[in-house]
Amino acid sequence: MGRTVFPSTFSIVAFDPGNGDLGVAVQSKFLAVGAAVPCARAGVGAIATQAYANLSYGPNGLEMLAAGASAQEVLDRLTAADEQRALRQVGIVDAQGRAASYTGAECTHWAGHLAGDGWACQGNILVGEETVRAMASAFQEAEGELAERLVAALAAGQRAGGDRRGQQSAALLVVRSGGSYGGFTDRYLDLRVDDHPRPIEELARVLRLHRIYFQKARPEDLIPLEGALLEEVQTLLSRLGYYQGSIGAPYDEATRQALFNYAGVENLEERLSEAARIDPVVLEFLRKSAERP
Repeated sequence: MGRTVFPSTFSIVAFDPGNGDLGVAVQSKFLAVGAAVPCARAGVGAIATQAYANLSYGPNGLEMLAAGASAQEVLDRLTAADEQRALRQVGIVDAQGRAASYTGAECTHWAGHLAGDGWACQGNILVGEETVRAMASAFQEAEGELAERLVAALAAGQRAGGDRRGQQSAALLVVRSGGSYGGFTDRYLDLRVDDHPRPIEELARVLRLHRIYFQKARPEDLIPLEGALLEEVQTLLSRLGYYQGSIGAPYDEATRQALFNYAGVENLEERLSEAARIDPVVLEFLRKSAERP
């Protein structure tokens, strides 16, 4: 049997049928809950294991999903093989959007779950069932990418009462094939707030920062580097010490290298284009950088 911990908490697992993203979001009065509850694999599924948590549920469940079992089948197999299943709570969604959740009879009150098409919400040691109901409603009503919808669900759950012991940590995990920095793994988003008085608010702030630094620009949003804008960019890069060429010179290797050097220092390289075009986010960042004393 896997190691057990006590992340008594509320969480949501969900699937985005539009792009195949799978994710988990969780909050708890428990240090570094992101190290225990969420587990996910692109094209396979997402699992949240909590209460008197059996941490083997995550990796073992993903292996079963990858072998073709449905979310409910995996849930049934995991709990059937666990003599302490009455103490467990788990939510699972598979890559077809089938969701299932389980709350053991001995989980600390209030404990329960709701599951629907593409999502499952669960929680224990909660103020009341309003938390999971609020999470489910908020997730279904929210707009944007899966990550933003998951965080909206957490925020709604907290407003409805949340963990009756209070707040401490929160985490967000979203997987997408090739979705990581550089495209090497499926960790599209893996954000954790390990110890904070308002962890969900902090998680939302970190998610916004992640979007700024690492979300790739849409080609249609890129602005041609020419004319007055090119002169402005060269001037700003020169002011910051990255560009030594002539202001007003055509976009060339010196300008490109200066821009790439700047972006590398500011961790904005995922937003760059090899063409003579600039992401509006990078442009705004550059303008603010040049204004700093």
